[in-house]
Amino acid sequence: MLDKRGFRLNIGVIIINDKGEVFIGRRPGKYDAWQFPQGGVADFETLEETMYRELKEEVGLDAEDVELLGVTKKWLYYRLPRRFLRRNQKPLCIGQKQKWFLLKLIADESRIRFDVTEKPEFSGWKWVSYWLPIDMVISFKRMVYKRALKELYPLVRKHTRNDK
Repeated sequence: MLDKRGFRLNIGVIIINDKGEVFIGRRPGKYDAWQFPQGGVADFETLEETMYRELKEEVGLDAEDVELLGVTKKWLYYRLPRRFLRRNQKPLCIGQKQKWFLLKLIADESRIRFDVTEKPEFSGWKWVSYWLPIDMVISFKRMVYKRALKELYPLVRKHTRNDK
């Protein structure tokens, strides 16, 4: 679903553990391509429904495996570089318009799996310090990651043992 300016409506998911570390997934076939789970909003879904669907599809987790801690107040945007634009696609998508959800894993991490869909989004994952994904993600997404992490950080401090 695109807005009138050509931004695709999307959600992002930041999953933390008890230590305040974040889940980051590696894209299949790409050794150094890391990102948070994210996905497009379908016409019939609320943002929260999209988040739980993407969580299941990309990470294998169910709603009862996590605690919803918060969501960014405003939409966060990024533009796609020219080389990523699909000019043959109508209407043309120029970037993403995202709301970011902060979740805390309350189930055992063994529940994380990538075999829920035929074409997994991730081939591996790890826990990393809270701010590290800003440097790990592809450059055109960095500002959105920084804004989302900064806005949600007070909730991380409130719901974890260690302040990372």
